[in-house]
Amino acid sequence: MYPTTKRVSESITEMTELVFPNDTNLLGNLMGGNLMRLMDIASGICASRHCESSVVTVSVDHLTFQEPIKLGDIVTIKAKVSRTFTTSMEIFIEVFTTHIKTSERRKSNQAYFTFVALDDRTMKPKIIPQAIPDTEEEKKAWEDAAIRREFRLLQSGKIKPSEAKLSKDLLNS
Repeated sequence: MYPTTKRVSESITEMTELVFPNDTNLLGNLMGGNLMRLMDIASGICASRHCESSVVTVSVDHLTFQEPIKLGDIVTIKAKVSRTFTTSMEIFIEVFTTHIKTSERRKSNQAYFTFVALDDRTMKPKIIPQAIPDTEEEKKAWEDAAIRREFRLLQSGKIKPSEAKLSKDLLNS
């Protein structure tokens, strides 16, 4: 029987890569597109683990490039489900870099990716297990995800401003 709920901790994904010369631009920094690809892979694995099926990327938002990632840095990407909806889920990604010689670790990037789970036979969206947050931090992320989702739906034209209840409350407070 397919689970109707799943704990956030069950699908946390961590990926580690080393930045090589072919990954960098002329300044010796990891190219943004290469980082986005790695983030998409890590978040896709996390989403697939959660719903135990194929997933497709629907959107990426709040992607920030806070610090350059240098040639030779170790890049660690951590992905976790922040919230699930009926057929879609939001994945929060954090990127950390570690200097290989000094072991200095710092957070360099973060983003939210949205995925939809697909039925393998019909290739149509399918209902997914609801995520159960494990920590207070995860509970806060779960609550905030509903507002981010509403903004995405507004931006894509899938809902009208008059239908936006959560963000209206937020902006009027």
